[in-house]
Amino acid sequence: MNKVIFACVRNAGRSQMAAAFFNVLADPDKARAISAGTQPGERLHPEVLEAMADAGLDLSAARPQQLTNELAKGAHWLITLGCGEVCPNVPGLQREDWPLDDPQGKSEVLVHRIRDEVAARVAGLLEREGWMKAGQPGT
Repeated sequence: MNKVIFACVRNAGRSQMAAAFFNVLADPDKARAISAGTQPGERLHPEVLEAMADAGLDLSAARPQQLTNELAKGAHWLITLGCGEVCPNVPGLQREDWPLDDPQGKSEVLVHRIRDEVAARVAGLLEREGWMKAGQPGT
């Protein structure tokens, strides 16, 4: 089982969207994702909850969590999402950075654009690694 960590600063937007799309699109026998943050917020951004609901994904039960060594244990990938200098570095993990805007406080149009970019990048990662669930586009 391949474990992927999506991380951003507050764990209240981009990383939550990425993990949600990943877990819907990935073959559960091949890979799973979690999301975490370097300075987790108290809750997901409301505009993110709305945008994900518009895409058919309910994140109302999701809670930001701290990226710890214990959480990273057994992971294969660390995907950071636009956290710049405060992006975590976890030794031994393959790492990729997706420099995406923070959706907090953005208009609905911009949040949807960020959401769609996250979804496209997740799908690209899954296709590249061969982890896409059968029946999904690209499989």
